[in-house]
Amino acid sequence: MSRIGKKPITIPDGVEITIEEENKVTVKGPKGTLVKKIPSCLEIKKEDGQLLVLRPSDKKEHRSLHGLGRTLLANMVEGVSQGFSKKLELVGVGYRATKQGENLVLNVGYSQPVNFVPAEGITIEVPAPTKITITGIDKEVVGDTAARIRRIRPPEPYKGKGIKYEGEHIRRKVGKAGK
Repeated sequence: MSRIGKKPITIPDGVEITIEEENKVTVKGPKGTLVKKIPSCLEIKKEDGQLLVLRPSDKKEHRSLHGLGRTLLANMVEGVSQGFSKKLELVGVGYRATKQGENLVLNVGYSQPVNFVPAEGITIEVPAPTKITITGIDKEVVGDTAARIRRIRPPEPYKGKGIKYEGEHIRRKVGKAGK
């Protein structure tokens, strides 16, 4: 049995879960609403303020989808109750970020500033010129937005300049050997 798939998901107060046919799950909470289709071979049961994900057999396909289905549901419940956030740091002389309305404007060493338009449901904050915080209720979209911003100027291995995740360690290379 999948260790992750066996764990029940506790439903917090204020979160409403509706399971429709073909495992289309709607999760409503204080932060918003998420709808996702869970693999139809899995069975989702709602009991005593908890969600259980059950698999029909021990086939390899069912075993692999068991943990995935449970994790998708758990992320939906956590997203609508607490939300998710990712933090990015800009490293480099003159590298800075600003907000213009909902858009993010990055000065990261290119000849022109880069204008980044976030996806719907994503909030971008700039607490300091070299720090960016991305928040939202869908973990997948928050992570994808952070990756797309990081891709604008990924950190380089010699000086470490670029956009990196907070706490990310950049493996450094030794420069050219001088005589």
